[in-house]
Amino acid sequence: MAALVRDGRLLLVHRHPNRPVYPDCWDLAGGHIEPGEQPRDAVVRECLEELAVRIREPVPLAMTTSNPDLDVHAFLVTRWDGEPVNAAPAEHDDLRWFRLDELAGLQLAHPTGLLDAVRAHLW
Repeated sequence: MAALVRDGRLLLVHRHPNRPVYPDCWDLAGGHIEPGEQPRDAVVRECLEELAVRIREPVPLAMTTSNPDLDVHAFLVTRWDGEPVNAAPAEHDDLRWFRLDELAGLQLAHPTGLLDAVRAHLW
C-alpha cells in the first residue's frame, strides 16, 4: 500500500462499492503482492497499475490493521513521476488529496492504522 504525500496532503482512493473486501471506503492505493514478489516491488507495480505513476524511493511505513489475517506492507512515497489518476476504475471510483484534519470524517478501510501511520509524516 502506498501513502503518497504531497504538500501536506495524502492521496486516498475510494474503493468501489461493489468490491467484496472493504467496499465503499477510502484507502491507500495498492495492495496485492504477487507470488514471489517482494513488497517494495509490489507497491511500485501497484502504483503504476492503479495510479499510472512510477514511484521512486518508497520508504517502509509501519501500519497496523484490526484484521489479524491481513499482512500489510505500507510505504511512504514522496517522489514519483507523473500525475496520479484513477487508472483502475473497476477497483476505485474516486481519488482525492486530503489534509489530516479531513480524514476524521471519512469512512476508512483501516482507520486507526492509517491515521497513526501517516500522522507523523503529514504534519
